[in-house]
Amino acid sequence: MKHQRTHQRIRVLSVIALTVALCIVLKLYYVQVILGSHYREKSDNQRIAPGTHIVSRGNIYFTLKEGSPVSAATLEEGYTLVLHPNRINPESAYDTLKPYIAISRDAFLSATKDQADTYAEIERKVSTTTRADIVALDVPGVSLYRERWRSYPAGPLAAQTLGVLGYAEDETLVGRYGLERQYEKELMREDTGASISDIFARVGSTLAGTTHGDGDVVITIEPTVQQYLEDQLASYNERWHAKTVGGIVMDPHDGSIVAMASLPSFDPNNLSKVSLDQLQNPMVERVYEFGSIMKPITMAIALDTHAVSADTTYNDKGSVTYDTATIKNYDGRARGVVPMQEILSQSLNVGTAFLVTQIGTHRFADYMQKFGITEETGIDLPNEAAPLVSNLESPRTVEYVTAGFGQGVALTPIAMTRALAALANDGLVPSPHVASTIVYPSGYEKEIGWSPARRAISSEATNGVTEMLIEVVDVALKGGRAKVPEMTIAAKTGTAQIANPNGGGYYADRYLHSFFGYFPAHKPRFIVFLFALEPVGAPYAADTWTDRFIDMVRFLTTYYEIVPDRPM
Repeated sequence: MKHQRTHQRIRVLSVIALTVALCIVLKLYYVQVILGSHYREKSDNQRIAPGTHIVSRGNIYFTLKEGSPVSAATLEEGYTLVLHPNRINPESAYDTLKPYIAISRDAFLSATKDQADTYAEIERKVSTTTRADIVALDVPGVSLYRERWRSYPAGPLAAQTLGVLGYAEDETLVGRYGLERQYEKELMREDTGASISDIFARVGSTLAGTTHGDGDVVITIEPTVQQYLEDQLASYNERWHAKTVGGIVMDPHDGSIVAMASLPSFDPNNLSKVSLDQLQNPMVERVYEFGSIMKPITMAIALDTHAVSADTTYNDKGSVTYDTATIKNYDGRARGVVPMQEILSQSLNVGTAFLVTQIGTHRFADYMQKFGITEETGIDLPNEAAPLVSNLESPRTVEYVTAGFGQGVALTPIAMTRALAALANDGLVPSPHVASTIVYPSGYEKEIGWSPARRAISSEATNGVTEMLIEVVDVALKGGRAKVPEMTIAAKTGTAQIANPNGGGYYADRYLHSFFGYFPAHKPRFIVFLFALEPVGAPYAADTWTDRFIDMVRFLTTYYEIVPDRPM
């Protein structure tokens, strides 16, 4: 019995000793490994200075077409060059440092004129090589402090989508726009003052897939496609000088954004001359009346409700009146007896009005809701603007009629693209998104779950509209010159008057040009959406956007090796 008690005491003491030893080992690991870089940093700097710039943050990655990631937002390290005016000879110091700094003599001397000052930042983002050269000079009153900053290796590429960092109230750098803001919790890094228990808790939550922070964000934007889109927008604006120009390339089935851009844009590596308007993303944060690209949706609703069939005709008199308001075709001309195809091929407002009245206003409004036109998309970007759709709640028929051809309802470009994507996706409305995966240091990857596509309309109705939109491209668009012999393309243009916010009504000479299309038409790989606000020099979108759109189709077909669906 005595021996048993002795053995028990030994075991207890052994457990205690092992526990203490383990704690010591963990403490050493924490100090030497976890906090190692922190103490090395203090050693390198010798002292902590005010204004030291140390950013700690996860990376953002583009996704190449073959699936591999490439850096979109990362961290770079260097040094901040600091002067101590109370310990410096300004003239001598400038002459010595001149080969290594960009600042002018006058600015240098101005920064050091207060001899009582103890700290003045002269140069940021000094490389390790330059730092070594400056240290070797041994200039009195000169210090270099370690710095880590956010870097965007592709410069302005997808800048409005990626976003930028900005200072919070506590002077810490946080995401202010774009994905940087949207995924702040995932991208943030814990400070190095965490306890051992905090560290183990964080590891445990990571393994469980519930961690926040310490993550990298992988997005669906393909950089080559993004660059091509931005180049096309820039080329467009060199010719047409629009106030805003933008585009989206999206997979219509799952809603993943392959490219999204607008101009004017900016370089997030240099924000010194960037305005607030440039930081905002008009593809998500601003609403527009897009005009006739809404007509295919109205036609699809009419087909789905059996209000019309492909063989239905109506008598087009060039104008029609509802609630004392007169609706006219774009040219005011009557067409006589018109089949359904010509409503889209000739973009007839009177024909669209016929469709809406055949559908019925309440049923039409219900279907517009199914297409997501009355709600935000929920895209993973901040500050999404809500649609302006009061027309769909009006007691007046004319408001529904104008909504049918895209006037009196205002949507964001991403919302318009989502609604149109249902035509390319057998009647299912996808969930647009930019991010796909969060990757943690442990190796755990968390797929971001997006809402499944929901049905807005039957596949039979969308197939019928698709056939009509193929004919628009093959026969009507630029007199058939836009037809691609090897590929079926479904597309429609939109030319919308700009609303006058002051006097009401619409400007007679200001337009928004839009264009959308998907291809191959019956098994689409992509939907492409393009728009321009107030282009100069052409009245119709067919004149400004058709060639750019076809260029996009040919590029994407070649780049992704899309098999043609027409026999050559």
